[in-house]
Amino acid sequence: MTASVYSLTKAALEGAAFTFLTATSVEEQNTVLAFVPDHQKAEWQAIADDVEFRKTTSREAAIRRELERRQDLAEADRRWAEATAQSASFAVPGGGFILDAAATPPAVWGVGGDVLWAEGEALMLCGPSGVGKTTLAAQIVRGRLGLGSTVLGYPVQQGGGRVLYLACDRPAQASRAMQRLFSENDRTVLDERLRVWKGPPPHDFAKRPETLTEMCRAHGADTVIVDSLKDVALGLSGDEVGAGYNRARQMAIVSGVQVIEQHHQVKRGANGTTPNTLADVYGSTWITSGAGSVILLWGDAGDPVVSFRHLKQPMNEIGPFQVTHDHTAGTTSVHDQLDLVGLVRAAGGYGMTALTAAEALFEAKKPTSAQKEKARRKLDALCRTHELLRRDPEVKGAAATYYVNGHGPS
Repeated sequence: MTASVYSLTKAALEGAAFTFLTATSVEEQNTVLAFVPDHQKAEWQAIADDVEFRKTTSREAAIRRELERRQDLAEADRRWAEATAQSASFAVPGGGFILDAAATPPAVWGVGGDVLWAEGEALMLCGPSGVGKTTLAAQIVRGRLGLGSTVLGYPVQQGGGRVLYLACDRPAQASRAMQRLFSENDRTVLDERLRVWKGPPPHDFAKRPETLTEMCRAHGADTVIVDSLKDVALGLSGDEVGAGYNRARQMAIVSGVQVIEQHHQVKRGANGTTPNTLADVYGSTWITSGAGSVILLWGDAGDPVVSFRHLKQPMNEIGPFQVTHDHTAGTTSVHDQLDLVGLVRAAGGYGMTALTAAEALFEAKKPTSAQKEKARRKLDALCRTHELLRRDPEVKGAAATYYVNGHGPS
């Protein structure tokens, strides 16, 4: 072996030495080093030092990989433990789930069957910029804080925990909108029960759905206002992002948090018409599919009077009607709600059909079948309160006619 070492060229020496040193122990290397000629010992030692450095670096890398692997396992164990603990509260007996549920959902905002925001279902306020979404949301926040009782004439239930307002989009503007509604007399309640998060959240809700629930828990909130969706989940037009955000929303709801969201429509509907359907809400279908109630405010930015449409309802449809924003006081009121009883009274002995009611309700020359059915339900509801009287047709296929009770044809 000694003779072979003596005869090696410098290049061959380096190659052979590196291979040998990598595969041997320090003791074996020292034994061989004793037979290396003096004039090559320095080169041999340099190679040995390089090999040892590489071995050390390799060992450190392996240790780091092992630590990372163990950390991943620990995180997986933690998440599994959380999921197991949550399953005890998430999974309930089928009998109670089906048979004990209320026929009318408990209303966070609303009364009886007129529910604008149902408990355990997200409320979405959508519309273009400047039509009063934040103004309306602030009034609902006031109700949840126990500082107000009604919004648009419908009661808002006071919450038991804090309200977390995620002012992700133009927080200064949200501050100004709320300043009109609250005063110095409200400071103590606001400091104790309202938390405002300024700017985007720490993580994208679609990529890390648990973030919304974690933020609510950290601030002791049982109500959260997301202002607005485009700032908490990027790429809402994609179904993967839409489904990811819906998962975040549902996780928060299951944990006991009531959710309000602000969002926007496409700029124009089909053929340039007003975008007044669920299909006109911007983004993936999962965004509206996962919401319990969707309200559209429509008008030009800064208009004091805008239209209000209940595009998706937990129970009865509310409206449509016009609402007026008092920009000085920060309040909103119903401006012009169509009086069906008055319209039927004006029709006199001719009465009114569901078709003519739908034309008036939805300002449509050719109401859709759905609009006619909604008008019929409103007319029938007035019959149940004895304000109207329904006369079914004698001819098959003709429409029922409605009259003011006591004023119909004899």
